[in-house]
Amino acid sequence: MKQLNVKKIALSGMFMAIAVVLSTFAIPIGASKCFPIQHIINVLSAVFLGPVHGVAVAFGTSVIRNLMGTGTLLAFPGSMVGALACGLMFSKTGNYYLTYLAEVIGTGVLGGMMAFPLAALVMGKEAALFTYVVPFLVSTVGGTAIAAILITILQQTHVLKKLQEMVVSQ
Repeated sequence: MKQLNVKKIALSGMFMAIAVVLSTFAIPIGASKCFPIQHIINVLSAVFLGPVHGVAVAFGTSVIRNLMGTGTLLAFPGSMVGALACGLMFSKTGNYYLTYLAEVIGTGVLGGMMAFPLAALVMGKEAALFTYVVPFLVSTVGGTAIAAILITILQQTHVLKKLQEMVVSQ
């Protein structure tokens, strides 16, 4: 039987809380707004927790935001696909740049495309397959860039490895 990692569960809860509380923070970019927090959390979850916990964090955050009325159903495909993509990429390669790319492609392209049937069939919105790709890309590129800066700072100060070891050790 797999051992329960209490540290990962606690960090998952903290990431969800941060994502929910800061989810209203937006950066205007042209006609669109960038909501970077979920994408920052997706990348941090990939680096510290792995794909399973990362998807759980994204799902939990989306549920809470929807229950509070601060999110839409479109939060599910974007956040969860991005979390899975970057979580799998980091767990398989350990490469930060590929992890950032996986978050952008997972959320921006795949998550944006997966939002289409949800919007059309469940929410009753008129949409095309690529309707949500550009707004999702704007948001994920901004959030992923912030996460990359944060991770680079943690690497340069030699804190990243210590934090990763603390989470993994029991």
